Amino acid sequence: MTNAKRVLVATSNRGKAKEFRELLPPDFEIVTLLDLGLPSPEEDGATFAENARLKAIAAAASSGMITIADDSGLVVDALGGQPGLYSARFAGPDGEDAANRRKLLDLLADTPDSERTAHFIAVVVVASSNGIIAEATGIVEGSVGRAERGGHGFGYDPIFVLPDARTMAELDPIEKNERSHRALASKQLIPVLIRVFDSDLSATGGTTQ
Repeated sequence: MTNAKRVLVATSNRGKAKEFRELLPPDFEIVTLLDLGLPSPEEDGATFAENARLKAIAAAASSGMITIADDSGLVVDALGGQPGLYSARFAGPDGEDAANRRKLLDLLADTPDSERTAHFIAVVVVASSNGIIAEATGIVEGSVGRAERGGHGFGYDPIFVLPDARTMAELDPIEKNERSHRALASKQLIPVLIRVFDSDLSATGGTTQ
């Protein structure tokens, strides 16, 4: 494969990278921060959108590549929006998925089912070394279950219950890539990515919204 459609996904999370590989057209070659030996950009923004922009701009500048970055998380109403921006490191800095889920379930142990509403949110940004090209947001409504179910996905997927009563982890990968918050945001940006490469937008510093 040539480098013409080589895209950097600004993550060291293998589960997230796998989803982007499945979401983008097959003629795009995906590389990650791990592949290039680049550090994870600082995430000190006050919102998902700010963090996604920071990651995209920093990774594009350091790599010189068209870059996709996202910031995503689980927002639980009964916990005032937690874990929110800290979803990946809710139980500590190591970002261990099982520990994050256990902590959340423990905090909600006495919360009635009717008050366990939550939503997944993802903000995805495309950037070049010249700056941000486009961004999109995807949101999926649901609730937090009382036990883990399903063998697919990662993160909070096994305890996030969709309106059809299945957890996100009970969806097969094909269906998840139709319905997930990351999928909903990414689909909005695929036409932008195609135009970027078709028109060599990255070299001109143009902006598409």
